[in-house]
Amino acid sequence: MSIQVDHVTKRFGAFAVLNDVSLHVQDGELVALLGPSGCGKTTLLRILAGLERPDQGRIFLHGTEVTDRRITERRVGFVFQHYALFRHMTVAENVAFGLTVQPRVQRPSAARIQEKVCELLTLVQLQAMAGRYPSQLSGGQRQRVALARALAVEPKLLLLDEPFGALDAKVRKELRRWLRRLHDEVHITGILVTHDQEEALEVADRVVVMHQGNVEQIGTPDEVYERPASPFVCQFLGDVNVFHGRAVQERNVADLPPLPDEKRVTTVGVVGEHEVTFVRPHDLEVHRSRTHPSQLEATVRYVLTAGSRVWIELSTQDSMQAIEVELTKERYRELDLREGEIVFVHPRHRQVFKIPQS
Repeated sequence: MSIQVDHVTKRFGAFAVLNDVSLHVQDGELVALLGPSGCGKTTLLRILAGLERPDQGRIFLHGTEVTDRRITERRVGFVFQHYALFRHMTVAENVAFGLTVQPRVQRPSAARIQEKVCELLTLVQLQAMAGRYPSQLSGGQRQRVALARALAVEPKLLLLDEPFGALDAKVRKELRRWLRRLHDEVHITGILVTHDQEEALEVADRVVVMHQGNVEQIGTPDEVYERPASPFVCQFLGDVNVFHGRAVQERNVADLPPLPDEKRVTTVGVVGEHEVTFVRPHDLEVHRSRTHPSQLEATVRYVLTAGSRVWIELSTQDSMQAIEVELTKERYRELDLREGEIVFVHPRHRQVFKIPQS
């Protein structure tokens, strides 16, 4: 099922939660709505489900306008963050619930319902848990039951509202990879709401980055990460170091002159002398001696080893600006760095945004 969100605005009082939002989702696509709390992503999801109505704009599902249709008329499956399972029902009964409450003329036979439940529990790898109650399951297992229940009514659209938010990091990672594989098997159109950047980049076909009720950028995970459309997108998608250009040199903020072989991406169409440069920690190259005149001299202030990576905090000689660098353990051992030592850094890749003068 394709989705068309056409100039949707939603207000709560004087506050615009969604501001003229437009979006197209292709049939069978898994799209992530990504943004900080309060950006409007869950409100948009609820409007797609029919739980909220927009103040302005229209919603189309597979070419048919459904703006005024109730949730029961939209064939939508909804998976919540906190599972919303019935505690007094077994796993099998929870999965079957949507089928058993259908009108008699639409309700499958008892044998078909049982068969469907078995198929879905096999799909979510919980066939051995059919007779257990939610309290006897782990958080990850409960979420898979909730997903199976949503799929039982054969929805045309699957909406997931922070489905892994209540789980620990390891289970979240396992479940989001499982969800991606499941989506590839069932080929259902899906919208995933999340504030977890890694989750969105790993699971989705495309990512919609939202901020203050607006869509900042829509693109594939690689596009939004490698070619962010705004400073907000760049900063929201992972750690970055921020450097200011020559327009603010009087504030003694570090500038990074370009190197001949450096990949530099600059926004165009915005006039202004003030440049803000973003460099991700893993895109900074560190040397013990100067190999190019444009390298920035810095002092090693702190070293933190975290698994296979090493995080190093540097400070510049003139402004004492903090700079974060991420190295592999192999590279760190090659450099053999110690706190207090002088190093020379330059970016392999940077994003530069021109900011209008105020």
